[in-house]
Amino acid sequence: MKVMNCPLNGPRNISEFTYGGEFKQMPDPQTCTDAEWADYVFNSDDTLGVVCEWWMHNPSSYWFLAERHTGSDEILRTFDPKELFTTRVEFTTAKETAQ
Repeated sequence: MKVMNCPLNGPRNISEFTYGGEFKQMPDPQTCTDAEWADYVFNSDDTLGVVCEWWMHNPSSYWFLAERHTGSDEILRTFDPKELFTTRVEFTTAKETAQ
């Protein structure tokens, strides 16, 4: 059984988690082009080595970050996103922007 350490809930069976994609810097949604946004949302670097990824613990809906080696699939570290983020990004709809 493979175990992942959830920063909120402790060690859990890997089946309790959902992979959320590679962590990468988000472009400014107000100024980036459609192509830049599509690249951010749909493409990944597909790196062989240690990458930082989003994961979610399904029963608690808790999102966190994990450093994982893509070759060995070893999870090196899991941590709360608060270690990297100090502010919340608010999105507006096109309708709100037009007003």
